[in-house]
Amino acid sequence: MDLERRLKELGFSLPEPVAPSYHYNAVVRRGEQVFVSGQLPWQDGAIAVTGLLGTDVTTEQGILAAQLCGLQGLAQLKHALGRVEGTVELGAVTVYVASAPTYRDQARVADGASELFTAALGAAGKHSRVAVGVASLPRNAAVEVALTGVLVRQHD
Repeated sequence: MDLERRLKELGFSLPEPVAPSYHYNAVVRRGEQVFVSGQLPWQDGAIAVTGLLGTDVTTEQGILAAQLCGLQGLAQLKHALGRVEGTVELGAVTVYVASAPTYRDQARVADGASELFTAALGAAGKHSRVAVGVASLPRNAAVEVALTGVLVRQHD
């Protein structure tokens, strides 16, 4: 089954990748590895979830933000490589969660992205992960997700 059909079954669609606003590349390829810069929870041209988890944002909203970030990461991979399914295996995922000092559910928020990747990509979506709370993120986003060490396989 292809990626877009799996995403549709999950209630999502692959968005258009958002171009970087500053001086960096959204995707860098080094040999068989690809690195996707931190992706924000874009939806319909705006950051969909803003603020701090534990004060302005609920855990459920944070999970949605992580899913939207994950979708952007997949969109960036598809844009850079032409396709995702059968092409990539995720390596590591880093999830930054803008959090109040007392918020402790960063890992649960990060599960939003992790569960999306494994549901959309199957075994190729399994990855290692870091979930970390931070004081703030660009554009007041609640979550940011980066993909590192993505292995690019030859097309079948």
